[in-house]
Amino acid sequence: MSTAAAVATAEAQEPGCRKKSSSPRQIPVVGVVTEDEEAQGVFKPMDLNHVIKLLEETDKDDLEEKQLKCVKKLVQCYQNGLSLRDLAQIFKILNLCAGKIEKQPRFVESACDILKLCGLPFLKKKVSDEITYAEDTANSVALLGDLMKIPSSQLRIQICKCIVDFYHAEPPKKHIPGYQQASSSYKIQMAEAGGLAKTMVQAMTLLENQLIEKLWVLKVLQHLSTSEVNCTLMMKAQAASGICAHLNDPDPSGQLLFRSSEILWNLLEKSSKEEIIQQLSNFECLLALKEVFKNLFMRGFSHYDRQLRNDILVITTIIAQNPGAPMIECGFTKDLILFATFNEVKSQNPLVKGLKLSNSYEDFELKKLLFNIIVILCKDLPTIQLLIEGKVVLALFTYVKKPEKHKIIEWSAAQHEELQLHAIATLSSVAPLLIEEYMLCQGNARVLAFLDWCESEDPFFSHGNSFHGTGGRGNKFAQMRYSLRLLRAMVYLEDETINTDLCEKGAIQQMIGIFKNIISKPNEKEEAIALEIQSDILLILSGLCEHHIQRKEPKLSKTMSWCCILGCYPSEDYFLEKEGIFLLLDLLALNQKKFCNLILGIMVEFCDNPKTAAHVNAWRGKKDQTAASLLIKLWRKEEKELGVKRDKNGKIIDTKRPLFTSFQEEQKIMPLPANCPSIAVMDVAENIRAKIYAVLDKLDFENLPGLSTEDFVTLCIIHRYLDFKIGEIWNEIYEEIKLEKLRPVSTDTKILEAITTASENIGKMVASLQSEMIESQARQDVQNEQKVYAKIQATRKQRELANKSWENFVARTSNAKTLKKAKRLQEKAIESSRCSKRPQNAILHQTDIKGLNTTVPSGPVVTVESTPARLVGGPLADTDIALKKLPIRGGALQKVKAVKTVDEPNKSIPT
Repeated sequence: MSTAAAVATAEAQEPGCRKKSSSPRQIPVVGVVTEDEEAQGVFKPMDLNHVIKLLEETDKDDLEEKQLKCVKKLVQCYQNGLSLRDLAQIFKILNLCAGKIEKQPRFVESACDILKLCGLPFLKKKVSDEITYAEDTANSVALLGDLMKIPSSQLRIQICKCIVDFYHAEPPKKHIPGYQQASSSYKIQMAEAGGLAKTMVQAMTLLENQLIEKLWVLKVLQHLSTSEVNCTLMMKAQAASGICAHLNDPDPSGQLLFRSSEILWNLLEKSSKEEIIQQLSNFECLLALKEVFKNLFMRGFSHYDRQLRNDILVITTIIAQNPGAPMIECGFTKDLILFATFNEVKSQNPLVKGLKLSNSYEDFELKKLLFNIIVILCKDLPTIQLLIEGKVVLALFTYVKKPEKHKIIEWSAAQHEELQLHAIATLSSVAPLLIEEYMLCQGNARVLAFLDWCESEDPFFSHGNSFHGTGGRGNKFAQMRYSLRLLRAMVYLEDETINTDLCEKGAIQQMIGIFKNIISKPNEKEEAIALEIQSDILLILSGLCEHHIQRKEPKLSKTMSWCCILGCYPSEDYFLEKEGIFLLLDLLALNQKKFCNLILGIMVEFCDNPKTAAHVNAWRGKKDQTAASLLIKLWRKEEKELGVKRDKNGKIIDTKRPLFTSFQEEQKIMPLPANCPSIAVMDVAENIRAKIYAVLDKLDFENLPGLSTEDFVTLCIIHRYLDFKIGEIWNEIYEEIKLEKLRPVSTDTKILEAITTASENIGKMVASLQSEMIESQARQDVQNEQKVYAKIQATRKQRELANKSWENFVARTSNAKTLKKAKRLQEKAIESSRCSKRPQNAILHQTDIKGLNTTVPSGPVVTVESTPARLVGGPLADTDIALKKLPIRGGALQKVKAVKTVDEPNKSIPT
């Protein structure tokens, strides 16, 4: 389209319109399309600045008609979409039209027509237009939220429809040459950049009693809340509390509740969950949620109502996690407890009179959600009284029983199993808070009876579909797992009534029986669950037997539990007899940080038994490692982690503070009250060095097998651990006295100085002993090295002699002259070795062999004739020789079909 053609506009021909400027500057234009041009999809431009100026004028009689006609032609031009270049001016025209509505209602139609154009795709001439005009577009889209303030229902609804169309973009009606459609998500991005979500939330406050407009705004917010950016803007505008407070407003269509709950869900998922919970944790919001939930629970029967009811309960559950939420004050907690238990415990409350849950998926999910929210509510201590009044423990215990045959239940088998596991898991949280109710319901007896069924061989096909049923498909592992969790929770209350009742009902013997069965029937697929069950059993036994020696019997030793064995001598002896110490040391050798402290603590107490030392010294680990070597190795590793100063040989560097850790060096000594342990005292409990010292001390430092020089160097420090620690504590006392500016009497001063000096002297003595050990080992290493070198030299010399002998031998065999020379030398040597004077009557024998051409000394010659091959059958005959007669013929031994065993002894064959 040429520049000359763009000059003329339809509006310019109207009476009273201004003439076009003669300036060569380009101005935004919009085209009026003729019928022929419309068929081709071509813009015929018009002056947008002229339209704006026309709308701004107010002093002409027939101005309104001209303005409306001008806007109508504008809308006709842009019926195929709005250009990004012209968008800012078009929205300015929209704003001017909207501003005239209050006094000139006819402009509503014009504004709505322009808004309909905004629902069409934006058009761009260049690919870069989306970036170039991004700011103008964002500001234009943000204007839509501001226009919601104009009190026109038709305009507000059209604005909402326009925004909804952002998310349901339609293709342009006709293609316009030179233009292409902006990306489908461009409008959504501009809405985020312009902060449209915030202004739409603020518009909600203007629509208190206007249901239709409110529903349209909620629809808009529902679309906007699919974005994290918009959710953050809505959160800052307090959207959650504003929407939630009006959940219960009258709405025959049901859209208000559905859209509001969807928005709340999106806010919780896509913005700060903590902030949204805080906004919803007020009396007004919770009261609205309560009324909505009650209404849906009692009167909602459709699939849609049940889903919505469950969504509201999930939102409530999330809010209930906030301790500050007034759940009790608004009466919501009491109602939730009633709804959770009315099926199991009959109630006369009119809210649940005549109500019954079906086995539909939604009602099944509701039941699980109610169990879940009880676990959350019980964390608030004031809720305990409501749990007692609601008989929650009794209701949950109705599931803790074996399946009854031929009994009609409202749930399917899979649903009942899942609810059973969920109820037991809920009891693990609720029962420890309601001890009296637990005992009134005979809780211990019920759980032990249920465990009997879990261990029995009764046929039972579990489905194992749920979270709680993990690993329980086709077995009763899941039921056993959660029942033991419940018992563990009760035992760890250390309530003597509960523990005594358990022991009287045979819980200890029952736990041991289950433990034995689990060990005897390993299941690789469910190994993790089996280990958890074993762990829970050990913890239960520990809790029952701790501080009660009479409950510790020898058979408990198999469980290898600290509280079940130590202190009971028969159990200790049985544990030693079953090589329990070896197992402890094997576990210690794995060098697992979390186990070392516990195992060493057990070892310290076990070493009080005089029979333990022999077992400890007899143990051997990998590469024949002894227990003493293992403990010393653990000491070195611990000191390395603590940052204790040692040289490369493990020798003491700081003789004044030989045990100081890097943490102690960082912490300055400061005066503390008498009842507060100092850093040096806390160090004893915070690492394993004290326990290693205690074990080695009970094993006797002087007779430890299998130690290297490095081990002995470290052992010197361990041996003096107590002396060093005492000196360290006295040094702290001395420093604290100085800090408090106290002056002890002269006698006390001398004693303190003597103690400090003595501690330092011990450090010097240990360092000197370590040096002697290191030097002695160095000398020994040198001696060993010299021996090795001497052996290497001897070997090398022998090899040289052998090589020289071989060279001589080769020379003799390859050179006749050399051979003759060697022969002469040999004969000469033989002759010189003979006696010069022969004894009388002596018989002389010739020692050399005539005609022998060798220079090797001759020796005795023995000729051995082998057994003929025809007798033994040759080298291949190596089978059945003892049971077969030998065929007297040549060749290899051959088998004979009929062989008779010879009873008489075989005659020897001469060789």
